[in-house]
Amino acid sequence: MKRSLITLLICLAAGTAAFTARAAAVKKAKPSDYKIVLILPGPINDQSWNATNYAGLVQCNKELGTKMEYQENVQASDYESSFRNYAERGYDLIMAAGTQFDTAANKVASNYPKTTFCVVNGMVSSGKNVAPIFPKEYEASYLAALIAGNVSPKGQFATIGGFPNKAMEALLDVYEKTAVSVAKKRGLAGAKAVRAYANSWDDVALGKQMTSTMIDKGADVMFVYANQVGLGSIQAAKEKGVKFIGFSSDQNSIAPNTVVASVVFDFSTFYTWAVKKYMSGSLDGGVHEGGIAEGIFKPVYTSAINQATKDLVAKSMKDVVAGKTNLKALIVNK
Repeated sequence: MKRSLITLLICLAAGTAAFTARAAAVKKAKPSDYKIVLILPGPINDQSWNATNYAGLVQCNKELGTKMEYQENVQASDYESSFRNYAERGYDLIMAAGTQFDTAANKVASNYPKTTFCVVNGMVSSGKNVAPIFPKEYEASYLAALIAGNVSPKGQFATIGGFPNKAMEALLDVYEKTAVSVAKKRGLAGAKAVRAYANSWDDVALGKQMTSTMIDKGADVMFVYANQVGLGSIQAAKEKGVKFIGFSSDQNSIAPNTVVASVVFDFSTFYTWAVKKYMSGSLDGGVHEGGIAEGIFKPVYTSAINQATKDLVAKSMKDVVAGKTNLKALIVNK
């Protein structure tokens, strides 16, 4: 028994020493010394998710002095090989934009203990070198819903998600329940929300088709979180004269009279926060979350939004930070 205990203590000490040594090594390097790469599932000019993440890379390089690289349009079949490629080449930090990278990152990471794998929007960590950063997207969709609930003519909300993963379901739950609640407070007793999934991140034509169908069935405000699929949705909303709430990036300029407001993910702030944590040695295994309190989500309005709605959003943001609002209570499968 004593020998086993001694062995255990030696192993724990060795593990602690290794982690401490790694943290110390991280702190000694200059920002430009790090080999960092961002893997993106789509193009950097998609005016949505990929563009938002790329903006984070640009800000890190500008503000922190890093030389982060990127690889865009990486297909699902290449996730694992892309991780291995950069890890084999000695990259210190490999970031990947999207929950869909979780499985590949966790599968590869154990073979490359000197590399930190950071999935943006990631929700799974099975090792000390897997450190997902997760924006509380349901906080952002809450802000979008407050706006939607006030601009909807009849309280008929339609949402489209990329894929039905846990994070997507949570943000749509919060959006739908909040939007309907706000509309009913305005006296729209028949307010309701319908949901569909595109099972795609890049099918623009599908987004347009799905949105057209939803509008034909009565939807008067669209909310879409599915990367390029959303661009097709905006086209359909514009053609059919219904309102659209932008999400992730500032989509107001895509169709100014259609997209009445956007809730922007300030990934410049999110990325610099995460990379600073890495360089200080504190981006360790486990999920690292950020949201309204960290300044990651910001509403951007057009002239279609009145002051009362802006004031409501501002107050609601303060209430979230103060812990007065429990958004998790709106999520069906917590």
